[in-house]
Amino acid sequence: MSATGLGVHEFTVVSNEPVADGLVRIVLLAPELARALRPGQFVNVHVPGDASQILRIPLSFSCADADAGTVEIVCAVVGDGTRRLAAMTAGEASTAVGPCGSPWPLAPGARRACVVAGGVGVTPVVACARMLAASDVAFDAVVGAQSAGRLWGVDVLEGLGADVVAVTTDDGTAGRAGFTTDALADLLAKKDYDVVYTCGPEVMMAGVARLCHEAGVACRVSMERMMCCGFGACGTCNVAMVDGTYKSCCKDGPVFDAEEVAW
Repeated sequence: MSATGLGVHEFTVVSNEPVADGLVRIVLLAPELARALRPGQFVNVHVPGDASQILRIPLSFSCADADAGTVEIVCAVVGDGTRRLAAMTAGEASTAVGPCGSPWPLAPGARRACVVAGGVGVTPVVACARMLAASDVAFDAVVGAQSAGRLWGVDVLEGLGADVVAVTTDDGTAGRAGFTTDALADLLAKKDYDVVYTCGPEVMMAGVARLCHEAGVACRVSMERMMCCGFGACGTCNVAMVDGTYKSCCKDGPVFDAEEVAW
């Protein structure tokens, strides 16, 4: 393992269960990794079972418990790799590279924040909420999903002390029908925030960034790209910046200042 903490860590599956339609919650026992991770970073997981698939899967985490030595990952089952991951049972083992990427920054002097999650973007947003709660920063939350069956994290955010948890669904089966940006616009009109943290579909984050820019509120976004290596070597996960340059999502991000991103 390097001096920065990035290295290959062995893990054992503690539990693996569905928590919503197409979402699974996997708890890994990896004490050294759990101690090294910071909210907003990610891990690159090797999923056994298919020798032809040599690339690891980059996954955000929702909780890294240094005392218990565990890392909780809530991920969407969308392809062969995540299907095999979702099928791993307690006691099975593999490896993960981490901690990868940059963490959520805690704004100096921040008194109130808002976290905005869309779809499986709720995973790093929950980790962000844990950071805010541990730092005694008051926060509200907006959680969006396609339908009630695909929602996860509302109870967790409430348990972490969110003053408001606004829920939106595309089909109106939970909360209000519409988009997370609709709920955020309402909150921005009523409350003063020092910073907004968001992760979800890029079109959603672009909308969140626009609203924050108009309101004069700092915004931090967790971007998603195809990350083939996870440490900035392959150049497949570049994110365009407003100054015309590109940055690696895996190494410079995944967390960026929304004002720097060329939406």
